[in-house]
Amino acid sequence: MAATRNAHAVWEGDLLEGKGVVTLDSSGLGSYPVSWPARTDEVANGRTSPEELIAAAHSSCFNMAFSNVLAKAGNPPAKLTTSAAVTFVPGKGITGIHLTTEGEVPGLDADAFTAAAEDAKANCPVSQALTGTTITLSAKLV
Repeated sequence: MAATRNAHAVWEGDLLEGKGVVTLDSSGLGSYPVSWPARTDEVANGRTSPEELIAAAHSSCFNMAFSNVLAKAGNPPAKLTTSAAVTFVPGKGITGIHLTTEGEVPGLDADAFTAAAEDAKANCPVSQALTGTTITLSAKLV
């Protein structure tokens, strides 16, 4: 069964001085301020960005895909922790995404863990949606 999720954004002003709000409509979890400086400055100052939202989507989707790959191979994880770092360069766009994952998976060795992580990276729906971007991975069994 297909599911559609919705969010919307409102923007006021020009690119550099303007500001906006993105609202998570489907979940009702809230509205979050967005701005150009949140995309380009080292510190986001309480605002989010499209890149941060992509990082959240990618890390959670990857964990779901990874959990599924491991479970189907007979090694369900006890715990997976994944971060996604999305790099944005003004004038170029998103130039890369780096996933860093650590997992507790009883009965699995480091090579099998890394292979399963690579499988999840390739088959995660968010990874597939972002195929125009270089996605790298670091995987560590703990």
